[in-house]
Amino acid sequence: MKSNNAPEFDHLASSYDVLLKDPICDRFAGNRSFYHDRKLLLIRAFFKARSQPTQDLSWVDVGCGKGDLLQRGRGHFGTAMGCDVSEEMIKECKDLDVRLQPNPGALPFAESSVDFATAVCVYHHVAPAGRAALTAEACRILKPGGVFAIIEHNPWNPATRIIVGRSPIDVDAILLPPPEATALMENAAMRVVHREFFLYLPEGAYYKLPWLESLGKNICLGGQYAVFAEKPQSSR
Repeated sequence: MKSNNAPEFDHLASSYDVLLKDPICDRFAGNRSFYHDRKLLLIRAFFKARSQPTQDLSWVDVGCGKGDLLQRGRGHFGTAMGCDVSEEMIKECKDLDVRLQPNPGALPFAESSVDFATAVCVYHHVAPAGRAALTAEACRILKPGGVFAIIEHNPWNPATRIIVGRSPIDVDAILLPPPEATALMENAAMRVVHREFFLYLPEGAYYKLPWLESLGKNICLGGQYAVFAEKPQSSR
């Protein structure tokens, strides 16, 4: 789940989609599925740029919640799994391969077992003191050469700060600045290979002019951002 507080999100699970509604978000996208689809497009574009077919990769979505991103992305990966600290949230994952994460500081996957891991809008619900441990765990489950992606709300975007500030889901959120995401990955002995800002254009404009949004990928004002880092091939 997008939190390390299981009881809180167990309580919110039944009304989660309603609580996410916001007038800015609703005007930006006609359907909230756009936000998941946009992230999947970004992920696929990253691997396409590396000439790395995602169908050959195993993927774990850390803090998968109700599995929205997994549902959309699993057909593009060899295997797709998720984990979450909230038992009530993962009950909504239907036929997905999702595991309960009893310990917020430990991921329920074997060491060096997956090619790709994501944490999508997870870190702003993790206490700052617990973020390094979560990042180290993500690195632990990656195979050598595997990739970890942090995708987060951008605290440098004024509209994002307004949306998060009034969201019942994010009442205890502490946003993660992009330099901190980069530092967390580097301190976990991963090498940052790509950073991108996105969600500049609303849904209709994005699908008509995707190239226009790509012009801002290196400008730090997108509504969200993604940082991709690679686990070393060896410890030498």
